[in-house]
Amino acid sequence: MDKNKTLIPLDLQYFAEATMHSRDAIHGAQGIAWVTIEGNRYKFAQLINLEARSEKTKTKIPIMGQVAKGNKATGVEYSGSATFYFNTSIFRKMLKHYQDTGEDTYFDIQVTNEDGSSQVGRQTTILVDCNIDGGIVASLDADAEYLEDSFDFTFERFEMPEEFTILPEML
Repeated sequence: MDKNKTLIPLDLQYFAEATMHSRDAIHGAQGIAWVTIEGNRYKFAQLINLEARSEKTKTKIPIMGQVAKGNKATGVEYSGSATFYFNTSIFRKMLKHYQDTGEDTYFDIQVTNEDGSSQVGRQTTILVDCNIDGGIVASLDADAEYLEDSFDFTFERFEMPEEFTILPEML
C-alpha cells in the first residue's frame, strides 16, 4: 500500500435511497364519505368500501414508418362502485322514484381520506353528478351475520379541493 494515499471513511447511508415510511400508508378505514341528494347531505356511515375510477378512451393511431400504432387519448369515462350495510333506503328510494316517474336522480359523493399517523395530510375528492346503475331492492340471508348492499355508478366529473402533501422522500 502506498504511504501517500489516505483513505477517507465514507458514510454509505448518504448514498442510500430514501424510502417511504410505513406510517405514511393510508389506513383504509381512516376517512369519511358524504352523499348529497337533492340538497340533503347525508353522512355515508354505512359505507364499507367505495372505489371511483377514471378510464381514458383512446384511439389507435397508425404512424408512417412505424409498425406499432400510437395511442391518442380522445375522452374519459368515470365509474365507481360502493358496498355498504343494508340499513338505509336512500338509494332504493331513488330507484323507486325512477320507476314511478321516469325522472332520474343525480347526486354527489364526497370522500375524504385522512390518517392522522401519516404525514401526507388529507385528500378530499368530490364525485359530481353520480347516477346509480341499479341496486338491491330487497334482501334476506338466513346464513348472513349482516346484510350488505351495493351499487355501481357513473359520474360526470370529479373535483379535488384537498390534495395529499408530497412526501419528503419523493423530492
